[in-house]
Amino acid sequence: MVDLIAFMIILVLVVGASLYIYKEKKKGRHCIGCPMAGNCAKCRKQAELKKEII
Repeated sequence: MVDLIAFMIILVLVVGASLYIYKEKKKGRHCIGCPMAGNCAKCRKQAELKKEII
């Protein structure tokens, strides 16, 4: 019984994290949870590309 409860808790956490990542990627965010607050090289390059398109 304890194993089943532990499995269900882990399953809920994994599904929740997966849904969060899916929603953020759908919004177009490339660095989800970036510790550099979007100032990393990847985010800067994406911003430059968007400016060139517009």
